[in-house]
Amino acid sequence: MSRRCYLVYALAPAGTSAREANDRLNEFVADERRGLAAWHDHFVGTHGGAVVLDVRSDEEETLLRDPGPLAGWNLSIHPLTFSLSAVGFSAQTSFTLEQYRGVSLDELDAAEPDDPRFWWRRRKTA
Repeated sequence: MSRRCYLVYALAPAGTSAREANDRLNEFVADERRGLAAWHDHFVGTHGGAVVLDVRSDEEETLLRDPGPLAGWNLSIHPLTFSLSAVGFSAQTSFTLEQYRGVSLDELDAAEPDDPRFWWRRRKTA
């Protein structure tokens, strides 16, 4: 097995509430047997979300293909080219910002407004 990050794109079936979709996606993300969760987010307007998992063993890769709490969802699973680990995923984020937009995460952080919706800013001051 070759270590790699995978993007899981997940759409809930019609009739699934936003709360239920969020709960099921979070349950999928929380299952450590699927690999190291490097990133996830939920969709606005369409129920579902996306997850990046750092898959480090044959067992994790096998379980990645088992929908578990996302049974009945529309799932699309894609191995990523350059993100060979969670650290690689983070490095790819920085690389993309710097190479294609000429800005670093530190610069973006320093320029962010004081917006109460930005939960990550509250975590840095706590």
